[in-house]
Amino acid sequence: MNGARFVVRMAWRELRAEPRRLLLLAASVTAGVAALVAVNSFTQNLRVSVDRQARALLGADLAVTGRQPFSPKVEGWLDSLAARRTGCRTAAPCGELARLTNFSGMAYVPRTTGARLVQVSAVEGRYPFYGEIRTEPAGAWRALQAGHNVVVDPALLTALGARLGDTLALGEARFAITGSVTNLAGDAGVRAAFGPRVFIPARYLDETGLLGFGAQAERQAFVKLAPGLAPQAVAARWRPELRPERVRLRTVEDDRRGLNDTLARLARFLGLVALIALLLGGVGVASAVVVFVRRKLDTVAVLRCLGATARQVFAVYLAQAAALGLAGSAAGALIGLAVQQALPGIVRGLLPLDVRAELAPRALLLGVATGVWTALAFALLPLLAIRRVAPLAALRRPYEQVRQPGDWWRWPAAAALGASVVALAALEIGSWRTGAIFAAAIGAALGLLWLAAWLLVRAVRRWFPERWPYVWRQGLANLQRPGNQTAAVVLALGFGAFLLGTLVLVRHNLLRGLARTGGPARPNLVLFDIQPDQLPDIERRLRAHGLGFAPPVPIVPMRILSVKGRPARAVLADTGAVPGGERSNAWAFRREYRSTYRDSLVASETLVAGRWWPAGTRASSGSPAPISVETDVARELGVRVGDEIVWDVQGVPVPSRVASLREVEWARFEPNFFVVFAPGALEGAPRTYVTLTRLTDAGARGRLQRELAERFANVTTIDLSLVQQTIERLVDRVALAIRFMAAFSIATGVLVLIGATATSRLQRVREAVLLRTLGATRTQVLRIALAEHLALGLLAAVAAVVLAAGAGWGLARWFFDGRFWLPAPALAGIVVGVVALTVVVGLWSSREALSRTPLEALRGET
Repeated sequence: MNGARFVVRMAWRELRAEPRRLLLLAASVTAGVAALVAVNSFTQNLRVSVDRQARALLGADLAVTGRQPFSPKVEGWLDSLAARRTGCRTAAPCGELARLTNFSGMAYVPRTTGARLVQVSAVEGRYPFYGEIRTEPAGAWRALQAGHNVVVDPALLTALGARLGDTLALGEARFAITGSVTNLAGDAGVRAAFGPRVFIPARYLDETGLLGFGAQAERQAFVKLAPGLAPQAVAARWRPELRPERVRLRTVEDDRRGLNDTLARLARFLGLVALIALLLGGVGVASAVVVFVRRKLDTVAVLRCLGATARQVFAVYLAQAAALGLAGSAAGALIGLAVQQALPGIVRGLLPLDVRAELAPRALLLGVATGVWTALAFALLPLLAIRRVAPLAALRRPYEQVRQPGDWWRWPAAAALGASVVALAALEIGSWRTGAIFAAAIGAALGLLWLAAWLLVRAVRRWFPERWPYVWRQGLANLQRPGNQTAAVVLALGFGAFLLGTLVLVRHNLLRGLARTGGPARPNLVLFDIQPDQLPDIERRLRAHGLGFAPPVPIVPMRILSVKGRPARAVLADTGAVPGGERSNAWAFRREYRSTYRDSLVASETLVAGRWWPAGTRASSGSPAPISVETDVARELGVRVGDEIVWDVQGVPVPSRVASLREVEWARFEPNFFVVFAPGALEGAPRTYVTLTRLTDAGARGRLQRELAERFANVTTIDLSLVQQTIERLVDRVALAIRFMAAFSIATGVLVLIGATATSRLQRVREAVLLRTLGATRTQVLRIALAEHLALGLLAAVAAVVLAAGAGWGLARWFFDGRFWLPAPALAGIVVGVVALTVVVGLWSSREALSRTPLEALRGET
């Protein structure tokens, strides 16, 4: 026999002989490849979009950001970049400068009711230099600087019942609403989630009165460089000198790199979910090949009698696996291209840029190649059994079981399969170490699901329900029939349900932790930036409304002067060997701290080191004040109990000594602080106050916010119920993307279930015929199939939920540092859904066994 020609012709004949069954084998990899192609194509589209829009996202060549007014050194440097130089055209400066001042405030429309927290940007100069801000009407952004105009987020118009032309009250100033922003480059939905964006001319900023003492504002300067100046070179030259000035310097390349890294992490996570679907498809391929090989042993023995070598026969069926993998992968690639079009819409609102779906040939080819390789890797191990079939088996198999010799190749094949899983994960993640960890985690989960299936079969054998009705006993017995697919179905369906269950648990615990602040006795309205002279009047107004309120908490803004004797400026200037010259803990030395003083812990704090000062303790003026520091900040600053920190409190140095370290439950909407002072240290410092109250009726909350905004323009109020709704929307948006990808795992499980039923079709038909011949009715046969698939689905669902509970508990305990709650209704819904899906698909796939008559089936056997 001609080796290559024989292999090709026999593989083609085998494919033509059973196309329907083999196509189901090919479909096992289709869903996984579709998910991979969609995600990887979307990732490539993201990279292209970032490259195209990077300058528009920043709006300039350089951006300088700080939390305080820029120092004279920074201002001088900015002026030098925008100044005229020799050789420039006289009609225009070499560079150009624009500024934004960003802060929060309360806004309302006098014509309507209600008030709303907004994110204000005061614009100075021709911003942006690159890209455009689209508005409705079209010229509103260009006309912004023409007078007391304001351009707003469309959401603000809806929230306040306003329209173009209305007056917007912002602090003490009044502006005419001249347009709404329809597209703003770099403005992700996450950024504007806690307040609609509002843009005003910077020259009217002082009129608002919103930047008084205690107000937090971010100041940004945007620079368009003169021709011939490279932004990266300018940044590399000046970044070390400007860092001690407590400002951040960013370039287009910095934003491009940071955005690519962030989006790549999101894409890698979705890609791993897609890879799981593909690996589950591989499990389906392996399961189908096991049954296929058992059915082909006689054919293989005959081919061996006719002169075919073991290698040739093995090559025939390996070529079939490759061809089927290619067919399934090609179909999956086409589906993935269609799914790719939907992904930008699913993650819209989480991305700061527009993503256009385009063909990504590399992602397409990589997806197809990965699908083919997966089909081959998972088919290889069961196909090795073909090499051990002897020619004598053609004569002896009908009469006796032929023992086949062991094959040492199964060990290299198993190693190749394991290495393939690690390599695929590493390729998707970009790290061999992480890929190995991921593969081990997947293997552990699949191992637990397989163990659950094995235990069920053993339990059915050991404790068979002899007294149950016959149809239920027969259905359970089918789970352990020769060549059963119980393990494969539990692995495929169970893993998809495990992913969805874990997602449900993570979402529930995140939102439940936030919802704990919304109980019947919890505050739902926060008032902050209250000046000391305003506090009595505000308290009287709250009492007049019949409201209780929490004791006002003082807030004192401050910055770090030195830590353990080393000045903060020296720490910020010392970049060491840090790549890019930016220390990972620079934020802790650069930021402005808003601290408080009190004599006791609050409910959201837990002491982990040191001792809290006794009640009644007051800091003495001649010694460092005792302070308690949050553990994460202490780690970033490198301080422990007993270390000294000197603070700059409005120009006055205040020494302190770390008395204790605290863990803070930041998810609770309460006044939480990085640093708490003992009483007596800060009472004389300028301060503001924050207080909390509760008002059940949403309309009454809105009226109170409006009243406070009209009377106290600088006081900001936050409706915590709106904040929680916003967080829920963001979490749901992320969860939607994950659920979308996890659906491919469920789809793979369904295909594996269909394939498992199809591969045992003849066996099921024969069983049904025998039962019908012995007097069973079609209803009884149907109930037997129902019992089998009900038990199968229940096993897969329960095993998945138990695994998900363990994973959810681990994530809640060690990743999110929170408490764990088990949402019984949601998990019960997953169990019911998986069981229903298994029963429906199983009964639909078994319909032939129900429709065949005994005589027709018996004649087909002869």
